[in-house]
Amino acid sequence: MTTLLTIGQLARRSGVPARTIRFWSDEGVLPETDRSRGNYRRYDARAVARLDLVRTLRELGLGLDDVRLVLERRRSVQEVAAAHVQAIDTRIRALRVQRALCTLLAGGEWSERKASLMNDLARLSAAERQQMIDEFVDATFAGTDPQAAGAGIAGAMRSMPAELPTDPTTEQVAAWIELAELVGDPAFRARVREMAVAGSRSTGAPPSPDPSAVTEHAGPALAAGVDPASEQGQQVLARIVDPALDRAGRREMADGLATFTDIRVERYWQLLGVLNGWDPAPSSVPVFEWVIAALRAG
Repeated sequence: MTTLLTIGQLARRSGVPARTIRFWSDEGVLPETDRSRGNYRRYDARAVARLDLVRTLRELGLGLDDVRLVLERRRSVQEVAAAHVQAIDTRIRALRVQRALCTLLAGGEWSERKASLMNDLARLSAAERQQMIDEFVDATFAGTDPQAAGAGIAGAMRSMPAELPTDPTTEQVAAWIELAELVGDPAFRARVREMAVAGSRSTGAPPSPDPSAVTEHAGPALAAGVDPASEQGQQVLARIVDPALDRAGRREMADGLATFTDIRVERYWQLLGVLNGWDPAPSSVPVFEWVIAALRAG
């Protein structure tokens, strides 16, 4: 004779509260075997085994709809578990971002703009964050020729989109917030657009000094506070640029350098470096600005 258990007996045997068993029964995931004369639900051994499976799946965080699919053999446990693993991973990534944001709020200087960006970062999915950067790149370089000789910045920004790491550090979250603010600034977009258009229109590489010579000679001069317009500054410039270059040539070189020299654009690359875990590179913009000033002073 089959032994049937009441809800109370099943609850004591399984450790699942009677109210939970009753709810699952009402939802159809744990149907009763029959009813007693007093209209009490009763459950057999198969129901006990089913209850164990339902409890296990629920403890793993699966919703009743997924549990029902498994019980009805419309999806395997493996399929449901694999999908749930993805959902858990997504939630873990979101929690890591939220933790880093809370760390920033706890230790950083608060502002309404910063708080708004943090809220956006916490709310947006990885795909939505990436889309924000992609839209910036698409809008900035729309209509430019990526094959033009001077289109290096366009190609670089297209090939190296910014993406928040799966397990970001507080520094990386801070970098992403700054990057989001940067690409959302109309003035920054206009400046990058100016570079992109200029590079796309150029038919050849604009005259430019050797970057290694700029670093070698202008770097120490800048550090020493040498005035680029002074006689000493012009002597340093002569070690970087051909002294025979006439005034018009110097102006052309200065204008070309100025077009593609911008501290905020350099900051974009630095933030990308933080996000991608690259070794930090020293800023080169101040050195090139010194050379530009020296060229225009000559």
